[in-house]
Amino acid sequence: MSKIYFTLTGTNHYFGKEFLKKGTKIRLEKEPDNEYDKEAIKVTYEGLGKIGYVANSSYTVLGDSMSAGRIYDKIGKKAKVVLVTDHGTICSISKKSLLDNQKKVKKAETEVEE
Repeated sequence: MSKIYFTLTGTNHYFGKEFLKKGTKIRLEKEPDNEYDKEAIKVTYEGLGKIGYVANSSYTVLGDSMSAGRIYDKIGKKAKVVLVTDHGTICSISKKSLLDNQKKVKKAETEVEE
């Protein structure tokens, strides 16, 4: 399984990005009640709470990173910062988090079939 990269956006509306460094651990949480985006995934940092969102627009997604809509059903909760630039922050979803999420999905599918 290859890594999945995404762009962290909106940090200027919360705590900025100055504290984000390569390797900073962050958490992802789906926000289906978001009034602006039904595929919104908020990004949180322990001790601060919400620090931004996974980008979900062609204007905010950097390079080949994936949008929130493309990873919405694949994500686990754990991710980390890979690169902080003036144009945005690139993060990756941990492989363990992806595998744990796949196991949960398969288990749920099995329970529905039974």
